[in-house]
Amino acid sequence: MKRIVIFASGSGTNAENLIRFFHNRENASVSLVLTNNPHAKVLDRAKKLKVSALSFNKIAFTETDDVLNILQNSKPDLIVLAGFLWMFPKKILNMFPNKVINVHPALLPKYGGKGMYGMNVHEAIVANKETETGITIHYVNEHYDEGAIIFQSKCAVLKTDSAQDVADKIHGLEMEWFPKVVEELLKS
Repeated sequence: MKRIVIFASGSGTNAENLIRFFHNRENASVSLVLTNNPHAKVLDRAKKLKVSALSFNKIAFTETDDVLNILQNSKPDLIVLAGFLWMFPKKILNMFPNKVINVHPALLPKYGGKGMYGMNVHEAIVANKETETGITIHYVNEHYDEGAIIFQSKCAVLKTDSAQDVADKIHGLEMEWFPKVVEELLKS
C-alpha cells in the first residue's frame, strides 16, 4: 500500500478530494495531513474523514528536524502539497528526492513565484487579459514554482470572467486532475 502525506495551509478542499479519491483503494491511501496553520479547516476535514492530522510551527519545520522526523516515521511514497504556502526546506527535499509535488493554479512558468497563490494569481490573470489559464502539477524544489512540470491542464479565460470565475474554473481542474496525476505517479 502506497502512503501519501498531504501538506496544506487552508481550507483543504484539495486535501479532502485526495483523501476521498484514495479512500478504500487497495493501492494507496492518505496516511497523514500536516499543516502550518493550527486553525486551518483542513484539520477538521481530515478528522471528519478519519485521517491523522497535525499542525506545526515554523521552528519545527525549518530549524529543527521535528517535521522531518514525522515524515521519516510516516514513510511516505509521495508528499503532496495542496495549498501549502511555505517554502519547503531543502533538508526534506533531499530526504525525499522526486517525491514532493505541488499543484499551482496557473500555467507555469507564468504567474509563479513568491506571493503567487490563490486569488492573487487569478486577479493577475484577469488584469493581464489572459485568454487561457490552467493548473500545473510539478515537482517541488528549493524555489517557488520552479520544479519540473509533471502535468498541465488548460481552460479558457473569457473577457467577461472575474477573478472568482477563473478561480472556479481552476478549482474544477484541480478536483478533476490532481488525484488522477497523483495516482499515476504512485504507479511509476
